[in-house]
Amino acid sequence: MYSPATTKELQHTTTELLKVVHEHAITTSHLGSLRDVLRFHEYRYYILNDPLISDYEYDQLYKELEKLEAADPSLITPNSPTQRVAKGLGNDFKKVQHLVPMLSLENSYNADDLYDWDRKAREASGLDEIEYCVEPKFDGASISLIYEDDLLTRGATRGDGTEGEEITTNIRQIKSIPLSAPFSKYGIKQIEIRGEILMSKKNFKAYNDQLAEENLPPLANPRNAASGTLRIKDAKEVARRNLEAFLYHVGFMSMAGIQNNDQQSTVNVIHTHSDALKLMWELGFRSPEKEKKVVRGIQAVIDHINEFEEKRDNLPYEIDGMVIKVNDLQLQDKMGMTSHHPRWAIAYKFKARQGTSKLRAVEYQVGRTGAVTPVAKIDPVAIGGVTVTSISLHNEDFIADKDLMIGDTVLVERAGDVIPYIVKSMAELRNGDEEKIQFPEYCPICNSKLEKPEGEAVWRCMNYHCEAQIVERIIHFASKDAMDIRGMGEANVRKFYELGFLKEIPGLYQLPYDQIKKTEGFGVKSVENLQAALENSKKQPLFRLINALGIRFVGEATAKTLANSTKHLLDIKEKNSEELQQLEDIGPRVAGSIHSFFSNEENIEMLGQLEQLGLQLKNEQKEQQHDGNLTGITFLFTGTLPTLKRSQAEKIAEQQGATILSGVSAKLNYLVVGEDAGSKLEKAKKISTIKIINEEEFLDMLKK
Repeated sequence: MYSPATTKELQHTTTELLKVVHEHAITTSHLGSLRDVLRFHEYRYYILNDPLISDYEYDQLYKELEKLEAADPSLITPNSPTQRVAKGLGNDFKKVQHLVPMLSLENSYNADDLYDWDRKAREASGLDEIEYCVEPKFDGASISLIYEDDLLTRGATRGDGTEGEEITTNIRQIKSIPLSAPFSKYGIKQIEIRGEILMSKKNFKAYNDQLAEENLPPLANPRNAASGTLRIKDAKEVARRNLEAFLYHVGFMSMAGIQNNDQQSTVNVIHTHSDALKLMWELGFRSPEKEKKVVRGIQAVIDHINEFEEKRDNLPYEIDGMVIKVNDLQLQDKMGMTSHHPRWAIAYKFKARQGTSKLRAVEYQVGRTGAVTPVAKIDPVAIGGVTVTSISLHNEDFIADKDLMIGDTVLVERAGDVIPYIVKSMAELRNGDEEKIQFPEYCPICNSKLEKPEGEAVWRCMNYHCEAQIVERIIHFASKDAMDIRGMGEANVRKFYELGFLKEIPGLYQLPYDQIKKTEGFGVKSVENLQAALENSKKQPLFRLINALGIRFVGEATAKTLANSTKHLLDIKEKNSEELQQLEDIGPRVAGSIHSFFSNEENIEMLGQLEQLGLQLKNEQKEQQHDGNLTGITFLFTGTLPTLKRSQAEKIAEQQGATILSGVSAKLNYLVVGEDAGSKLEKAKKISTIKIINEEEFLDMLKK
């Protein structure tokens, strides 16, 4: 539909219009350009599923068009983007019509927008104050579900709002969507409910970790992962991705005995939006019943939004804002809707987490295992309140998969885990000056020849004495999840290394404190605190030391397994790979890595030095556990427990002799579940020998 030349021209116009918007200089002379670029970006988003600007940038342009048309309605044309819901569907799935159109929501970005919207709502309702229901704006893929005679009969994407794509088979793979629900108990014969399909942050990370294991590029973000999964034709693959669903709106309802499919007002069954959320929750749907809040007045709405935004990153799923709805359903009907959005609801968008920038250069970093990671250097771009200038490109395959070139315009996203990510390059905007990214053949630090081990996607520097690897190993050793040496963060490790105070891990316990006291930025007290932290770290349990060593594929769970298998760390060097595989959750690859580490004489010499310096290589905890209440029993904790942190619960169990596993398998005896237990719970249900208990039952076991 749009040629490469036209695409470049429209993207250039978009950039110029955004500048004018930022300068508050939009006039009616820009009307034609605004409409052209909005239609173009609707096409990129809805048809190609390949946007060239962020949602926030699109919304800025759309709002300016709305303002111009509102100021002079005679300027409105029938084909203006404000006069319709954006059209466009792919051809891979059958199109189906929604019983009631799924309209978009009007967006707002600040308190002033909400005050203005509330003013209009009060004027339309004739009320001095309105009761609102506020709930999270889930960042996933919109769906519509139809139930008839209590059975799920159809699932569809939002599509263009009028018709979507029929994806019932895939919807049936999502375990949080009931295949049947007792609507008939309330006299409901047919109902259409709307919601959002999500991939939780935990499941998203697990799936990306799995892709990394298979040397496949990671998915960009949970939203894209959820949306893309719904369009997969392999139902087994859909099930494997562990999607979840929140249902938050009743769009249509007909009652038993009503003829000709006439719509029956929902008010006969539910009177408020919060009633609808409660009804869906009680019928077995995961509605935002627990997350929603009903308040009176817009100031209470704003206060709640500000409070909720602060804990946004602590949620188990991604949200990109809050939705405010007039709670009374009769009042919703009275207020009505435009052709684009309902007047009784508005979305408040949190700070943008996407933006466009220019890729200016690529630098290469060497990690503690020798992995060489390309890092993109981009023009500064503000995303989610943070200015981003550097982004990991993961590996050479990622660069090829994203078709990245120096000079490209790129779409950047900063997800809930705050790590920036390049979603894609915009090849359509190239002008011929771009340069191909050349991956180095030699280590950028020590100039050793790089190698790519068979079956891996990463190039590695194999020189164990490469300075970059040494520094990264020391940083990892001192980190919070390892030896937790306070005051020995990355900046100080690098500084001490450059000054010659520190050359290897044992050197941490031989620092020249007198010289450090004379170094700029250090005083007597800070040096004393550092010395105390290093002395305290010598008392860390054995599993922390194992984790601190940075053995490939060995994290905290495997470190605990190793620690619990031995009375002295150096005894592990006597075990071959086959013997190591007899331990819980240690497979061939992990066993091979452990055996390789303990076969290296330099590593053995380093461990001997650490023991001489006072570190604990004996597993004293193992000697204390032999008669605990839980000796010989395996546990795994998942979800949010009511009173204990998972780390606390694991420690309590281990003190009583239990073994903590890293995943669900036939070797697991007890799975202790809290809220949002996720995929581990579903997997455990399929293994009959695993007992599923809650925190209270776990604590009762400790007393017996």
